[in-house]
Amino acid sequence: MEAIIKLENIVRNFPLGNEVIKVLKGITLEIHKGEYVALMGPSGSGKSTLMNLLGCLDTPTAGTYVLNGTDVSHLSDNQLAEIRNKEIGFVFQTFNLLPRSTALDNVALPMVYAGKPESERVSRAKEILGEVGLSDRMDHKPNQLSGGQRQRVAVGRALVNNPSIILADEPTGNLDSKTSVEIMALFDEIHSKGNTVILVTHEEDIAKHAHRIIRLKDGEISSDESNR
Repeated sequence: MEAIIKLENIVRNFPLGNEVIKVLKGITLEIHKGEYVALMGPSGSGKSTLMNLLGCLDTPTAGTYVLNGTDVSHLSDNQLAEIRNKEIGFVFQTFNLLPRSTALDNVALPMVYAGKPESERVSRAKEILGEVGLSDRMDHKPNQLSGGQRQRVAVGRALVNNPSIILADEPTGNLDSKTSVEIMALFDEIHSKGNTVILVTHEEDIAKHAHRIIRLKDGEISSDESNR
């Protein structure tokens, strides 16, 4: 199996006044294509910082991060933005949808950044909305959709560019338990189609969907075990 994510001794420090806060203390980790991984840890364990690094929203203080064959450890913000749009599909707890745009336009957005022509954007966005079960809601704006439907739009937007990784940060954090079950079933389905899925969660029952659970504590990996 090829490693789609390769972290080698990743350190992330943040200056605070005269002090340096060491948040990640030498993380070494490989994630392979097609894996379904949950990243867990209490508040302050470094999991959000690690997710920002994995998602190319931040770069490490030291160490190397190779994403799909490219060393992204020391890229500029513009280069990171390009890699993010191509390689990573994000799903956030708060959905992060554009309030005045329809479901279709929200899903098509990453393709605008990727410079795809409009006809291709529309047909691909329609196809994806079908896959996440929202064919009948394409012209609705976020405020006309339920929380679960909004998260489905967000998942569709994450999938639209065929990214190497789907990175989901507490994807059910704002949903009731019944809707959470539906959204997790959607992630299971996405994974079964061959996508690499990384979930960041503090909920054990959500993490159980993943096939591998990596736990962080005090900026280090405390355990990394198969859940299958």
